[in-house]
Amino acid sequence: PEFQLEKTMTIRLYELVGADHARPFSPHCWKTRMSLLHKGLEFETVPVPFTGVAGLLENGGATVPVIEDNGRKIVDSFKIALYLDETYPDNPLFGSSEAVALSRFVESWSQSRLHAWITRWSILDIHVMLDPEDQAYFRSSREKRFGIPMEKIAVNRDALRDDLKGIHAPFAILLNHQPFIAGETPRFADYIVFGAFQWLRVCSGLSMIGQDAPVRPWLDRMFALYDGAALKTPEARN
Repeated sequence: PEFQLEKTMTIRLYELVGADHARPFSPHCWKTRMSLLHKGLEFETVPVPFTGVAGLLENGGATVPVIEDNGRKIVDSFKIALYLDETYPDNPLFGSSEAVALSRFVESWSQSRLHAWITRWSILDIHVMLDPEDQAYFRSSREKRFGIPMEKIAVNRDALRDDLKGIHAPFAILLNHQPFIAGETPRFADYIVFGAFQWLRVCSGLSMIGQDAPVRPWLDRMFALYDGAALKTPEARN
């Protein structure tokens, strides 16, 4: 299907969904959702399946999230955050060029370490969430990327539990000194990491993270933000 972006006074967030449109799961889209909430901006969401992403922009090549603000289209969660700070300076997501640079490091760590772990843990759970057409696309694209069948990517996933502790240990140590990754209040650096955990939560649940885990207090603070907005999307029960 083709998704036409129309001029609107309310920001539109185009975000990835599976068969259940009420359960958006992309970590990058959750970064943008939380950023819009942080800014206190009105927005509406448009659900987009995997096979609908290519039709989001006239010239193709789109990824999600995409936002459209008064006819302007912005792609990529980090670019969107920069755009929001430039266009709506209240409640900054960064606050300084140094914060932008540090946030890029956080994103590099999150995508190379945390996302890689979640992909292995959740890949089959994500597949189950999709419509048949999207399942075919998802399997083909992921197996091409990894060079092995999806089932082998997720083999013996219970053995991965202890690996997660080591992956998030660096920022768990940081959170011994401050309530949020960005300091006393959450900013985009927090939403980067939170987007990954929300992705895991929606697709596979968070049962692998014990209530006594060092990251739990931070997660609880993040889930409490904006009247518990992230909790309104149900957790997987796997």
